[in-house]
Amino acid sequence: MTTQALRAPALTVNGEVTALGDISVHTTVLDWLRDRGLTGAKEGCAEGECGACSVMVARPGTDSQTEWTAVNACLLPVASLDGQELVTSEGLGSPADLHPVQQEMAVRGGSQCGYCTPGFICSMAAEYYRPGRACGEGDHEHGPNGFDLHALSGNLCRCTGYRPIRDAAYALDTPAENDTFAARRDAAPPAPVATGIVSTQGEFVRPASLDGVLELIAERPDAQLVAGSTDLGVQVNIFGSRPSLTIAIDRLEELREFSFGGDEVRLGAALTLTEIERRLAGRVPLLAQLMPQFASRLIRNGATIGGNLGTGSPIGDTPPALLALDASLVLASRRGERIVPLAEYFTGYRQTVKDPDELIRTIVIPLPLAPMTAFHKIAKRRFDDISSVAIGYAVDVRDGVVREARIGLGGVAATPLRAYETEAALIGRPWTEETVRIAAGVMAAEGTPMDDHRASSSYRSAMLGQSLLRFYFQEVGA
Repeated sequence: MTTQALRAPALTVNGEVTALGDISVHTTVLDWLRDRGLTGAKEGCAEGECGACSVMVARPGTDSQTEWTAVNACLLPVASLDGQELVTSEGLGSPADLHPVQQEMAVRGGSQCGYCTPGFICSMAAEYYRPGRACGEGDHEHGPNGFDLHALSGNLCRCTGYRPIRDAAYALDTPAENDTFAARRDAAPPAPVATGIVSTQGEFVRPASLDGVLELIAERPDAQLVAGSTDLGVQVNIFGSRPSLTIAIDRLEELREFSFGGDEVRLGAALTLTEIERRLAGRVPLLAQLMPQFASRLIRNGATIGGNLGTGSPIGDTPPALLALDASLVLASRRGERIVPLAEYFTGYRQTVKDPDELIRTIVIPLPLAPMTAFHKIAKRRFDDISSVAIGYAVDVRDGVVREARIGLGGVAATPLRAYETEAALIGRPWTEETVRIAAGVMAAEGTPMDDHRASSSYRSAMLGQSLLRFYFQEVGA
């Protein structure tokens, strides 16, 4: 199938509409910007881990019509921003008229070699304009001006030691009344546009509806679906992947469902993790614990649960939590829809029951939620790291007896899995240290942990048992 562009693809950059031009379908936003002389954004890692390439895009907001959202320009194909609006560090201010973020970074010594500075500026500006940022007492991760340091968790700097950068962030006031970027939040973001781009490397398509997507993947089961591109971007940059057909699904309304109430929570597969986190507002405590530990804010601004599950990776962070929550997936195809329990979804290493002509439409979490939940991530860094082991817990204890227990595991087998034997060792038994120690011994033998550069098999097994004990002592307050 050959798809012709319905209109000349273009992108609004720093207030000016700019034609995308004759591009390869796999050209990243970063490369496209730098080819046009906007060289503030840099390539540091090409994997979304350093933030040197950060830029801001206008996205639908949860607390305002538009929210300035920081994303990694090195991961996104520029074709995915056709019709959208983007701001780089050059567009925020000028040498003669610095933006407040640039001003604070300058006067507080937040920049030394300067390589990473434009990325910090864009991530900091996105938080500066975040609706709802309010002054308070602050803590070790939030400033008295309400600035959330997690906004910078995806930006790395090797020169400053971070303190001057933090000082600059905490010195920011609220935007001035005449701030055009603040005023922009009150108008709707650009609507997604149907896109069709063809190059020697293949095709990039953004259908206007879910039906259009389902028709395409029925005809081309080899097509690559892309939402936040936090995984595909790495495959393109590092491993040279060049899918012949890429289909953008991130802005499809049919995949952006959100509801909480009745007997279930429904999360559209194309909602970003940041959107889910803010819309849930802590109402699913297990996911509230997971979100800050999932990569960085820059990644969560683009990554989706649908993408995390769609890759079938055994080390994704959302599967253990969703397994503990007894989640199910709605799979859609041109043939209709079917519901698959997540516990039955994974079949092998990066293999699932999803057929080539299907996509994940919705994640469904049943209510009520278990009263005792936790997410434990064992990794070398507290944030922005791949987990060696991830565990999700959902336990119901009544009258001192475990009535229900669901435990999801990641990183200990070829697939994410339920710790059924450990659950059986808990259910119907008293919620005591003796019971938990016995169950911890069982849990240490769950899965088939392997040795790799992140952890040894014996370490992973030990961490499983220790995690269950930690969960117990945290719950009983010991």
